[in-house]
Amino acid sequence: MRIRFGYVANAMGLWNASPSSTVTFTRYSSLPKDSRLEKLHLTTARNLYNTKRILHYNIGNEIELYRFSSSLVPLATHPEVMWDFITPFKREWEDLGHLVNQFNLRPSFHPNQFTLFTSPKQEVTQNALKDMEYHFSMLQAMNALERGLINIHIGGAYGDKKATLKRFHQNLKLVPQKIKEVMTLENDDKTYNVEETLLACEKEGIPMILDYHHYMANKDGVELIHYLPRIFKTWETRQMVPKVHLSSPKSEKDYRSHANFVSADFVLPFFKLAKEIDRDFDVMIEAKQKDLSMFRLIEDLTSIRGVKRITSSVVEW
Repeated sequence: MRIRFGYVANAMGLWNASPSSTVTFTRYSSLPKDSRLEKLHLTTARNLYNTKRILHYNIGNEIELYRFSSSLVPLATHPEVMWDFITPFKREWEDLGHLVNQFNLRPSFHPNQFTLFTSPKQEVTQNALKDMEYHFSMLQAMNALERGLINIHIGGAYGDKKATLKRFHQNLKLVPQKIKEVMTLENDDKTYNVEETLLACEKEGIPMILDYHHYMANKDGVELIHYLPRIFKTWETRQMVPKVHLSSPKSEKDYRSHANFVSADFVLPFFKLAKEIDRDFDVMIEAKQKDLSMFRLIEDLTSIRGVKRITSSVVEW
């Protein structure tokens, strides 16, 4: 069983490299009209430059999985802005894509919690479509559609899960097929458990990302051993290695929040369960200390007999 590890957005081991600088609409509106676009350009240029630095850092540290920041482009989907963030940075996007493809990196995006297709409000669905198109356009600009993923949650229940899930499947028909082909769904920590998310994925032909921390917070009587083989099987339609999200609770009181590092004791039962299936998979670390947490967890795992480190971020069990 071969396991690759990656992390989210910020490289903590790299100085001053945030890819998520923002411009609020209030700040944008306060600027003279002839300075607004310049501000957006400068901020985006900085984010793309830092992202390139992070990719070089990843390549140097043999890290093949990376989740791009969703905040690369400020106000990209704001209805009163909606500016062209591809054309002025064509070369920068292509440079990022060149690194992704040359070094066989696995890129992804995870739009925010408001990007959902369960709301009874039409404007929420339309905003979700805009956000999915925004993320898709960045993958497309990087020529990374074959490798990339856009992961979302199902959303809220709105007092009636059965009716809401029906609406979810209906709203997904509005998603262009090209976007649906890079889309994944993830179980959440409050509403849609592993079984409900898996059934939605199987119905739509969409791969499922298992979030183990969310599963532990929202078990709802589900025994993971009965579902993990099916979860991994959803990736076969894309001929991709399955992907899992790992983090651990900040505390018992604040169980759903992510800790700075991943507790090996917390996630070890999952790895032992996966070992029974004995299939390669990828792990995205969602702890607050990001790459530093990833490296620490790998060290913890490789102290276990039978676990061998293959590269800086890949182990074999």
